[in-house]
Amino acid sequence: MITLRRARPGDAVAIGAVHVAVWRNSYPGLVPDDYLAGLSVPRQAAHYESIIRGGGGGIYVATASGLDVPNGGSARIVGFVTAVRARAGAMADPRLGDGEIETLYVLDDWRERGIGRRLMRAAANSLAESGCRSVYLWVLRDNPSRWFYRRLGGEAVAESPISVAGRPLVQTAFAWDPIDKLLQASPLAS
Repeated sequence: MITLRRARPGDAVAIGAVHVAVWRNSYPGLVPDDYLAGLSVPRQAAHYESIIRGGGGGIYVATASGLDVPNGGSARIVGFVTAVRARAGAMADPRLGDGEIETLYVLDDWRERGIGRRLMRAAANSLAESGCRSVYLWVLRDNPSRWFYRRLGGEAVAESPISVAGRPLVQTAFAWDPIDKLLQASPLAS
């Protein structure tokens, strides 16, 4: 069974492990190999634990348990999403939206099961409850999974240069305005 819930501080190591695994599987060839090799589960775990404890954003996890876990293993985190009110600073643009989905990561073996769609809806619902009327996210333009956001009704509304480990890349902002477009995205579309 796949369930979603708000993250707890004890989830930080598993969240960090998902973050590292997804980057290493999704970004070879886009991001320098030495950067990917240097990603650290403990560093990522500390980052996410700080966010969870600080209440600075909504982090939801997808856990697999029961028959969905091979060999009768215990429940495990297979994906997560982070969502906050729109950031300030260089990436801020009030035209993009009131809320931002900062991350959405699902382990490769758990994709194509609707987990990403469910996590996106959980994030959008949390943002809507906090008063956000629209939402956006940034994704690397060459990310092979960016089609997912289009299928959920996201519209590409902006592009921006970004540097990851010294490599210049381009990212695309996808937006849902109003946020209801994401909340009502068809389960069959994802």
